[in-house]
Amino acid sequence: MKIIRSLAYVVALGSVLSIAHAVDIPLGSKAIEGEITTKVLAVDVPNRIVTIADTDNSPVKVQLTEQAKDLHNLKVGDTVNIKVSRAVAYVLDTQVGGAPKVTDEAMTVRATKDNPNPGGEAVRQVKVTSKITHIDLKNHEVTLLPPEGKVAVVKVENPDLQARMKNLKEGQTVDAIYTEVLQVKTSR
Repeated sequence: MKIIRSLAYVVALGSVLSIAHAVDIPLGSKAIEGEITTKVLAVDVPNRIVTIADTDNSPVKVQLTEQAKDLHNLKVGDTVNIKVSRAVAYVLDTQVGGAPKVTDEAMTVRATKDNPNPGGEAVRQVKVTSKITHIDLKNHEVTLLPPEGKVAVVKVENPDLQARMKNLKEGQTVDAIYTEVLQVKTSR
């Protein structure tokens, strides 16, 4: 579990460092994880559907994409371990003049030829950049313009961040970076 959490943080940190053209200031982050181990109940290779047991042993059908290359190696009764890690990091770009935008990146790592059991990792990262359009120090509020264009007023509750609000400038951007890591391992 620590490996997935570390990977999520590394991916988020790598994204933050790769966009560092000015001083980027971390504002906060949060991570959650989940894990389930279950059994394969059915495999429909031509239609790319795998049926697994949920926590109550009820069947759940999972539609896989064409990226599931080794599906023919999956057998009824195989054990499937699924780990999911999600992290959100908020970063302030101190440079003025950024524009609202969304970037979406994904990466998939599949099992190797030396490992006959299907599985792999998928990483997805979405970064939403919002522009600061107004700062209300008295009421501890920041007005943000997100990519979809509907202005949002955010109340700053954290006393440490309230004290740092005086350093904000209109025109700076705030990035919300969402990272999700899905790891699937199978065994017999």
